[in-house]
Amino acid sequence: MQETVFIEQTDAIAHIVLNRPSKRNALSREMWRALERCVVEVADNPDIKVVVVRGVDDTAFAAGADISEFETIYDTDESRGDYRKTLRHAQYTLAKMNKPTLARIQGPCVGAGCGIALCCDIRIADPTASFGITPARLGIAYALWDTKRLVDTVGPAIAKHILFTGSISPASEAHRWGLVDHLVASDEIVEWTDQYALSICRNSRYSTYASKTFIEMIMDGATDDGELSQSIQHGSFVGEDFIEGRRAFVEKRKPNFTFKI
Repeated sequence: MQETVFIEQTDAIAHIVLNRPSKRNALSREMWRALERCVVEVADNPDIKVVVVRGVDDTAFAAGADISEFETIYDTDESRGDYRKTLRHAQYTLAKMNKPTLARIQGPCVGAGCGIALCCDIRIADPTASFGITPARLGIAYALWDTKRLVDTVGPAIAKHILFTGSISPASEAHRWGLVDHLVASDEIVEWTDQYALSICRNSRYSTYASKTFIEMIMDGATDDGELSQSIQHGSFVGEDFIEGRRAFVEKRKPNFTFKI
């Protein structure tokens, strides 16, 4: 049976692919488990520098959770709790990954799909993409952790609009809100995303790891350096990447960074 979430790797770039096109990649409970497994696998692979999350084709990123499972999933307190943990663990593992993550979004990116996109560092979409978070249409309370990531991205006023109305918005509007970072033509988005990922790969992994860690700390409330941030910064000044970067600058050449996470 074909995997509903799988990994494709090209050199230092890994693609985590949502693969349920007949359901527009609607996320089943097993897909959440598979997503977490794939995230852990690429995070633990020292040869991977950047991760792209995408749908298997250009018809959908993910159209939400698989509502056909809801009657069973939400039947008992035990099953509700298990599903909530499964979903949260997958999203948390993706959001806290130690490598830069890009969401390449084509077609619907709704509900749980939008939640996955918000867990990525950068969201790249084409004009076919559409966005919405629709718990108000189902009588569900959107989790606070998910709501915080939405507010951190678009601000409280737009977050209220998205959640209160449950409306589906075009990519152009999502781009204006800041939900989409880069809006790219449909015939260019694959190459554009690959080139963007390569531009990150050329830089120091230590530096991108530090930047991602610090930004996450700030989003979690940090306002000044602490023991962890000071340790990471000190490590950069004695690390192999700084030595190589300094030499490359003096020798007027491109650096060959070798640090691996």
